[in-house]
Amino acid sequence: MKPLKLVPANDSFRALQLAVEVLDGTVAGFITPPEVLGVMPEVHGLPDQVEDHIGFIVESSGSTGAPKRIALSTDALLASANSSANRIGSGQWLLALPTNFIAGINVLVRSVVAYTQPILMNTQVPFTAEAFIRGSALMTEDRFTSLVPHQLSKLLQAAREDAFVFSELRKFKAILVGGQQPNWAEVLELQTMGVNVVVSYGMTETCGGCVYDGVPLDGVNIRLAGGRIAISGPTLAEDLGPEFVTNDLGELIGGKLEVLGRVDRVIVSGGLKVSLDRVEEAALALDGVDEVCAVAIESQWGQSVGLVYVGQERDFRELAELTIAARPQRLLKVASVPRLPSGKPDLIEVQRLLAG
Repeated sequence: MKPLKLVPANDSFRALQLAVEVLDGTVAGFITPPEVLGVMPEVHGLPDQVEDHIGFIVESSGSTGAPKRIALSTDALLASANSSANRIGSGQWLLALPTNFIAGINVLVRSVVAYTQPILMNTQVPFTAEAFIRGSALMTEDRFTSLVPHQLSKLLQAAREDAFVFSELRKFKAILVGGQQPNWAEVLELQTMGVNVVVSYGMTETCGGCVYDGVPLDGVNIRLAGGRIAISGPTLAEDLGPEFVTNDLGELIGGKLEVLGRVDRVIVSGGLKVSLDRVEEAALALDGVDEVCAVAIESQWGQSVGLVYVGQERDFRELAELTIAARPQRLLKVASVPRLPSGKPDLIEVQRLLAG
């Protein structure tokens, strides 16, 4: 057994030191939510000691409900870091995501494995392109970073207006984007501009991204189980068994995985199945729409689509490529889409806004 050491998320340098200790095998780690006025948050239900093979205990983002605590072994964390490096290369990372979630922890672990000093952004304040570019300018080796889609959108908007931002983004050897379905039009625009955006798929249970651009990392195996994505390999969390059947629907096309969305992101409206992810994709394709989040709302049809969005006034009910059942029945323009600390949309808060 070894001690479980706690570090707050708003002390990224201590979190980096913790990652060093975890990979040395001297302690296991848990990164708590941020301190408030220098006081650590109350954290209940964690053991004082864990088994020797445990590396980090990590909370899932909890975008659809209460977060779960997931134990990841040191071997799984190292397998994830090494297979990622084999696919995209190794170098210096820019931390742009909170360290109490798996994407942020992965940046720290990959930095330790690569023997490089990451550039640590203040991830406890709202993300801005300006802060990101300031951090990027400090990098001295091959550049890598990991983002969620709304951060990528902010960088693209800045790159359209500022040639220096564009030139800095092109210097990254790889920009991973994951956590949810990206805006594919934005990904394509950046890739066409010469920015190497790599779309990552995974979750806390798989040590984060384990599929890059539809292709599993070395050692990771993907199959479909009743339409759901099933994952096996060395990056799985503890106590999952040899295979993890996710709540995500997918297709294998030409040997590549296409993620269709979560099972709980498919609703039945008037007897017809509607993908909320597909609604978001169609809405984001409209000119002048910057952010969207679609959720299920109660209606005379059982469930219908509710949508909050950021951007110009648009009539989303006229989206021709969507079925009548899929067209939003309740709309709300907002200044920004509510988000969790992980950067993912806060679906429960969006539902509350639409019910108000």
